[in-house]
Amino acid sequence: MSLLIAVAGWNSLPWVERLSSRLPGHTVRSYPDDLGDLSEIRYALAWKPEAGLLARCPNLEVIFSLGAGVDHLLAQPDLPAAPLVRVVDPDLTARMSEWVALQVLLHHRQQLTYLAQQKARLWKSLDQPAARRVRVGILGLGVLGTDAARVLATLGFEVAGWARSRKTLDGIACFAGSDELDTFLGRTDILVNLLPLTPDTRHLIDHALLSKLARDGALGGPVFINAGRGGSQVEADLVRALTDGTLTGASLDVFETEPLSPDSPLWGLENVVVTPHVAADSDPETISDYIAAQIAAHERGEKLENVVDRTVGY
Repeated sequence: MSLLIAVAGWNSLPWVERLSSRLPGHTVRSYPDDLGDLSEIRYALAWKPEAGLLARCPNLEVIFSLGAGVDHLLAQPDLPAAPLVRVVDPDLTARMSEWVALQVLLHHRQQLTYLAQQKARLWKSLDQPAARRVRVGILGLGVLGTDAARVLATLGFEVAGWARSRKTLDGIACFAGSDELDTFLGRTDILVNLLPLTPDTRHLIDHALLSKLARDGALGGPVFINAGRGGSQVEADLVRALTDGTLTGASLDVFETEPLSPDSPLWGLENVVVTPHVAADSDPETISDYIAAQIAAHERGEKLENVVDRTVGY
């Protein structure tokens, strides 16, 4: 059986080497130089593949998304009907929680102001609220959101989460559905987006939503952090919110169009941290283990894990 690594903008060689060693009975091919006979492909590992490529593989049994999101695949109108599997990996989850905690602490401890003072050679201490006085809200309580919420709660923040359906987490106030969204936003000083991109979440985070965040918090104004999907935010509204006082700061790892255009005003805003979609990089070692185990289980006739429900988008 053959496996195709179909990725855009990545070096596929580490994936070929690792999966070949873990799946000795399979031929591992990579796009675009080693496609071979596409009718022999049974499994595809994909990240933003060329449009129509997977549709040219008539015998696909499983499609694995090499990343936490699957919107890049669901956007393809001719995506084959084979089961679509999300990567759920402890290493990826830990990396995301690290990045989220880093950004929350950066804004909480006023590091951007201190960096500006360092450039000005200014020695000046700032008032520092305790973490317990800062209310963090997590949009999305899947695997990534749940882990980030627990990490932040351990650091002492008052953490709440919102999801489309009801969740229950020890020590975390959980809100659900559109009826509870405004209440959730109104108690949030730092908003963290970890929602998948679906028709319901596309452009959800606009100026109107950001205007509903708490104005009475210990930080003096709300902060927005996005490591979910760039399509969930309206970037023109973000720029407006960051310059009119609706937001005091932001950390952004994802954008509507990537790479972020050099002309984007987000680059030049001193209250914004920009990172190039690196919050939770996929590690070839651990994810190769995960995919190899899934393929082995599938070939034993066992049920695949983390299969996407295409009707809801995750």
